[in-house]
Amino acid sequence: METSDDAGVYRITDDIAIVMTADFITPPVDDPYLFGQIAAANALSDVYAMGGRPVACLNLVGFPSGDLPPETLQSIIAGALSKIEEAGAVLAGGHSTEDEEPKFGLSVTGIVHPDKIWRNSGAQVGDRLILTKPIGSGVLINGQRKGWVPEEAMNACVAQITTLNMAAAEVMAEYSIHAATDVTGFGLAGHGYEVAHGAGLTLRMDLDKIPVMAAALDMYKKGVTTGVNKANRELCEGNYRFEKELPAWHQEIVFDPQTAGGLLVAVPESQAAALLADLHKAGVSDAAEIGWVREREAELLVFF
Repeated sequence: METSDDAGVYRITDDIAIVMTADFITPPVDDPYLFGQIAAANALSDVYAMGGRPVACLNLVGFPSGDLPPETLQSIIAGALSKIEEAGAVLAGGHSTEDEEPKFGLSVTGIVHPDKIWRNSGAQVGDRLILTKPIGSGVLINGQRKGWVPEEAMNACVAQITTLNMAAAEVMAEYSIHAATDVTGFGLAGHGYEVAHGAGLTLRMDLDKIPVMAAALDMYKKGVTTGVNKANRELCEGNYRFEKELPAWHQEIVFDPQTAGGLLVAVPESQAAALLADLHKAGVSDAAEIGWVREREAELLVFF
């Protein structure tokens, strides 16, 4: 709790610990099947961020049964089940309540060896930072509601947020992961802040190397934002600086809240190139080295 890790871990034996997490969201898209896929990928991600493997899930459902037909809920659950099965886990039940707006997610139990847990607080000086997915889904989802996002860009965004972090986590398991987290609601800056704060060090991130989804910056330039950007900026207040001259709208991308975002990890410099190459070979094509870890500076986050 003190370092805001992505999930709880409970040791069962010397060789087995369980990873426990829960997450649910409101619909980021209109298609109920895609909604289920996105919500499931988002919830499963926290287990991968701890170095674990999902094994069992429970549905968490809020549903307006008087306004939407049961087929809609069936499609949501079918979408979630497709991702649960892809992860090699099972759906073991769940619980539903009446709600004015659909909400869906999962409680997920995973397993991990107690000696192989990834924390978000173990970054070391000299580590390289690798991010496995581009950022920008928050503003694209809001821009889509205005009809401003090109179809190709929105399809690419949906493809990212329905992709499990499983392949990335499996590759990373062969490397010395000093710190790991998944980039979700707090954005790259917020989750990066947690990594830096937990280690008492500074993260330097190269804005030219951070992968960004197509049309995301265009949305910010047009004045689109999210209801969370301001809170994410306030979370990091006094602990970040931009060394590059950027208009205010451009800065917002690092505070953009992600749904089912990628993994952000700190690895030894000697392993970074090989890890990146293996991620690309495994199909994690957008993975990029975006910066490194330094001794503590005045600010915990530096964007240059």
